[in-house]
Amino acid sequence: MADRTPSPGIDASHTAIPRDRMALLFMVMLVTAAGNTAMQSVMPSIGTALGVEDVWISLAYSWSALLWVMTAPYWASRSDRRGRKAMMALGLGGFIASFTLCGLILWFGLNGWLGATATLLLFAAFRSFYGGLGSAAPPAVQAYVASRTPRANRTRVLALIASSFGLGTVIGPAIAPLLIFPVVGLIGPFIASALIGIAVLALLRLRLPNDDPAYAAKSRVVSAPFSAGSNPRMGEEDNEYDGVVAGVVPDPDPPKLSWRDRRLRPWLIAGLIGGHAQAAILGLIGFLILDRLGLRATPELGAAPTGLVLMAGAFATLLAQWGLIPMLTLGPRGSTLWGMALALVGVLTIAVADDLHTIALGFSVASLGFGLFRPGFTSGASLAVSRAEQGQVAGIVASLSGAAYILAPALGVWLYNHDPVVGFGVIAGLCVAVLVLGWRGIGSDEVFDDADD
Repeated sequence: MADRTPSPGIDASHTAIPRDRMALLFMVMLVTAAGNTAMQSVMPSIGTALGVEDVWISLAYSWSALLWVMTAPYWASRSDRRGRKAMMALGLGGFIASFTLCGLILWFGLNGWLGATATLLLFAAFRSFYGGLGSAAPPAVQAYVASRTPRANRTRVLALIASSFGLGTVIGPAIAPLLIFPVVGLIGPFIASALIGIAVLALLRLRLPNDDPAYAAKSRVVSAPFSAGSNPRMGEEDNEYDGVVAGVVPDPDPPKLSWRDRRLRPWLIAGLIGGHAQAAILGLIGFLILDRLGLRATPELGAAPTGLVLMAGAFATLLAQWGLIPMLTLGPRGSTLWGMALALVGVLTIAVADDLHTIALGFSVASLGFGLFRPGFTSGASLAVSRAEQGQVAGIVASLSGAAYILAPALGVWLYNHDPVVGFGVIAGLCVAVLVLGWRGIGSDEVFDDADD
């Protein structure tokens, strides 16, 4: 296929996605992140008000996380055949249904209309809507972006998309205490998140062009998918076709990508171990704040300091993804290893903290590290495979991220309640494991820098 000059208004050196569509994709990711962190701000207080042990609150997320692991690769594969827009809409629908039903069930429980056990079981059941259906959106967004971004800029652009989670984690805990109204009480953030999700879903339906295979197939088709060394350019007539780069539709059915693929193995191992460390510290931070600030007797007062700590961590994540990665031009290996080193320092600081300031400082340093680490291993996995395999690798990465939340939050809380030294020792050990294995097994960033776009 002959090279052609990019059409006016398209900066082919960075991404072929118009800014208005990029903003919409950003919002799809942001609303789910904001909703989940708003929920994390209030769930320790809700659990304490219900009289439920901490570990059971953490386990209530496990079924949803397991469903995420099981379904994310399936939805990612479907996105290659049914279109990324359809999968984003499905994911938002699962998010809206989950938050609406979970909020109502918790309201019944807090008002004494349901027992604590029934409330928790129904909460876990309705949370599964997010794990089973919500998992369709992130891999679809990632694959949409990755398939339209040159290799040299993919770390930067994926970091921008990943930072939508960071911005969401600022907004969620910041507004969560403001949504605790007298009538709805602690479940206010659930209802507000569902309403915002409905608005974003409507915009997605109206503003993002249809991208199912029949529509994209109107453009030129080649028999082979993009290879690692191909250098496609956007053509004028293809700007409106979602899923089409340079007038070429990648092979709709590339060979199935295995978790054991040697190209992916070091990145997936790092992502799995580091993800467990991040999930564990996120799982226990709210309960740690209640304990070390002496708020167990007044759990309704715990949402504000928990929100402040989560918000401080979110700002640190944004600093990593919007500031450090572009400024230092960190590649996948550098982001992964430097990020995990900072996360280790933050975890050790939290372990010895006994006041709100020190807890927030430690959590911020840890979040700065995880903010570098996650786009590092995500972009490393993306760059390790061909463009035609982006949908599959996006599903694997999303599934991997969900796997960390099956048992790690509950295990982190259980170990912390059993013995804080043991709990934080295990989390720190996971960080050290990523550093050791990553140093030995992850290739130099020069490999990616020297690769042809």
